[in-house]
Amino acid sequence: MTKRLSALFLALCMLLPCLAFAEEEIVIPEMTVGSFDIPDNEAMAFLRRMGLGWNLGNTLDASSGWTGGNELNTETSWGNPRTTPELFQAIHDAGFGFVRIPITWSGHLDADFTIHEVWLDRVQEIVDAALDAGLIVLINTHHDVSEKYYYPDRAHEETSRAFVERIWAQVAERFADYDERLVFESLNEPRLKGTIYEWSFNPLMLEVKEAAECINELNQLFVDTVRAAGGYNEERYLSVPGYAASIDGCNPDYFVLPTDTADNKLIVAVHAYTPYSFALDTKGTAEFDMDKPGDRSSVMLPLKAMYDRWISKGIPAYIGEYGSLNKDNLQARVDHVSLYASAAMQWNIPIAWWDNGSYKGNGENFAIINRRTLEWYWPELIEAMMRYSLQETEAIAE
Repeated sequence: MTKRLSALFLALCMLLPCLAFAEEEIVIPEMTVGSFDIPDNEAMAFLRRMGLGWNLGNTLDASSGWTGGNELNTETSWGNPRTTPELFQAIHDAGFGFVRIPITWSGHLDADFTIHEVWLDRVQEIVDAALDAGLIVLINTHHDVSEKYYYPDRAHEETSRAFVERIWAQVAERFADYDERLVFESLNEPRLKGTIYEWSFNPLMLEVKEAAECINELNQLFVDTVRAAGGYNEERYLSVPGYAASIDGCNPDYFVLPTDTADNKLIVAVHAYTPYSFALDTKGTAEFDMDKPGDRSSVMLPLKAMYDRWISKGIPAYIGEYGSLNKDNLQARVDHVSLYASAAMQWNIPIAWWDNGSYKGNGENFAIINRRTLEWYWPELIEAMMRYSLQETEAIAE
């Protein structure tokens, strides 16, 4: 008997590690997507065409120095492979409607802000590949907020205006014959970089209020510059952010949509990694509970504010960046994206997942596709996004 018990005990001990490390069954939660009052106009229809998006992060926006004397090496300097048409086809085939392509222009400029031809050619090559795959494409100015290029205060106003006008005049000229499937976005998270207000919009502080005013003026200059370039630029959709692209920075008391010669072709750009501790903080929580009021409201409130401020009035708006860090918490991430996607789509707000691919080493891992093998790391995340972006049933509770 003793030998039998010992043998049984040994067998259980050998089995326990297998049980402990067995794959968790991931369940996509049951959600419903509401049908809210969405104005019937061309801009709202364009947002529906966009649907779900994906960011080609840490690629054309990588800002490391050149290697081997070839400035095109910046594309792979943060660890990602050279971008291929097959990558965009995989994005499209998974069900995504648009791709946001962040671009850093600084480092590829002459002293007068003339873009190096080789860099602009590569940008065009990548844009063409994404369009050929059937995606709507957004391009921007990304890591260019700097006193050397643009900085939203009066002390750097002259340089900032020169940079914005010069960059967008060249980009608009290069893409003048491209139709509305190509969208331009003025600035990425414009803010007082390097200050205590960098990520905190506090309009009671004079320097922050001044920054908001400068951003409004730079957005207006961007619109005027693109429209003056002719071709499809006269009617192209253009995207503009408020301070730091945050929902607080788009407070209507301080954020002003530019005046425009085109009718309702301006898209408000917002970024929302919510709740912050779960979605973006590398030292934060790995847990997300959509039934917990704080977790739920942190996702819902920014989206509802966008609906109230713009969508309900027929003005387009979208989330240019969202996502959640991989913290070995796939079920929580699936729950989070299910709530996020269903809430966004019921208010007709396109959302673009921030994918930084093979990140350069600070622990921020948002990658959802292997850009070398074109395999999805977590198919359940993609399934949850697609399932709830297309469903049209009862409204989820706010």
